[in-house]
Amino acid sequence: MTLLESVEWSGNIFAGQWHSGSGVRYEVVEPATGRPLGSVGTASPQDVVRAGERAATAQREWAARPYLERSAVLQRAAALFQEHRTEIVDWLIREAGSTRFKGDIEVQGSIGECAEAAALAGSPYGELLRSPMPRLSIERKIPVGVVAVISPFNFPLILSMRSIAPALALGNAVLLKPDPRTAVCGGVLIARIFEEAGLPEGVLHMLPGGADVGRAMIDHPEVRVVSFTGSTAAGRIIGAQAATTLTRAHLELGGNNSLIVLGDVDLEAAASCGAFGTFVHSGQVCMAIGRHLVHESVYDDYVGRLAKKADALTVGDGFRTDVAVGPMIDQKQLGRVEDLVDRSVAAGARLVAGGTHDGLFYRPTVLADCTPEIPAYAEEVFGPVACVRKFTTIDEAVAMARDTEYGLSLGVLTNDLAAAMAIVDRVPAGLVHINDQTINDDPTAPFGGVRASGSSRVGGRRANIEAFTETQWMTIRATAPTYPF
Repeated sequence: MTLLESVEWSGNIFAGQWHSGSGVRYEVVEPATGRPLGSVGTASPQDVVRAGERAATAQREWAARPYLERSAVLQRAAALFQEHRTEIVDWLIREAGSTRFKGDIEVQGSIGECAEAAALAGSPYGELLRSPMPRLSIERKIPVGVVAVISPFNFPLILSMRSIAPALALGNAVLLKPDPRTAVCGGVLIARIFEEAGLPEGVLHMLPGGADVGRAMIDHPEVRVVSFTGSTAAGRIIGAQAATTLTRAHLELGGNNSLIVLGDVDLEAAASCGAFGTFVHSGQVCMAIGRHLVHESVYDDYVGRLAKKADALTVGDGFRTDVAVGPMIDQKQLGRVEDLVDRSVAAGARLVAGGTHDGLFYRPTVLADCTPEIPAYAEEVFGPVACVRKFTTIDEAVAMARDTEYGLSLGVLTNDLAAAMAIVDRVPAGLVHINDQTINDDPTAPFGGVRASGSSRVGGRRANIEAFTETQWMTIRATAPTYPF
């Protein structure tokens, strides 16, 4: 029996058991065909209040369990992701518009997150401090309590698991709000995995819903950390709300990322990096390359090679055929991309490839001769659009890469590693990749941006401990001292 066939999840939310939520049902639609795939239950703010209270109670017992028990749950979750890989990938293709290649990446990443979290459960959680007094002085890390995870539609599984796995491993409970458009991949499947893995009831709650559900999570007095992945506009609202309740907010937001291509590169490899970094998952990736900054000596050749790769990519329904690029998530996202490209061409960009669509399938697009006034160059597109611009000197390239409010990911392609290091030292970015494109992720590495791309880090042992624990100072004396009072 498959993971989803063994329980009645349709129309329900999860709180250790499946039950109906107070919100209306949300129809799950396959972007490639427009066909319904089922329905998910949605929560109301009242459901969040009850879930937060139950999670707080369950969390205390969960945190008190031996770390080996928490580790074992994460290990079983990793094994279940592997066991049900085909089913999960199929759902990622059908619900999120993924290709099979991209779906496999998400499942493998989730396995890695669980494996790293299993090890995290047994990591050192404090250190001894020197003290001028006759006592033990200890800095230790303790669970925050309840963590709210608000995840997006584009990589719904891995961007939920990136926070859920370490939060659970460190003894916290989790309230998960997946994007309703991908609530099966980003919520139902995760709830089922941990249900089968033996996570105690009440430690994980899956609560799809709208902005009102997210607000209720942040406002809940038991929620002490919110981990949000999404747009910068939404992140600013969440950060402001979290500040009013003094809730820590980990915000992984948008980006308008640059790939700097110097004149000494292998142009075929450079164009391959540029195409992958822009067009994978229809460009619906926060780390995607928005700006291709190319040295004038290789500019025309690079544009031609990139356009050739764009034209060669197959676009279609990844569930029924083997394709390189799937559909946009919905009509609203398609309309935004189409509008940006149309306005960019009207503003003077040269359309070299793409610029058309069939339903939600938007062709990989290359816009050359871009300037700061080109809308698709100035804004985060979140679609399969490459904007290419020429530079003459490294100082020009650095100025172009810096000329954005974002600071998420940067790629530099060159055979001169000293030049690459000098460039990355001058461009604000949370993620930097020399001789690679901008879309990279490891479960052992801290992830996050600077400036309008977000705050704090999630991922890797040290960052996860900082993200999902509180720091506590504790002292121990053999006997109580006598004070002059």
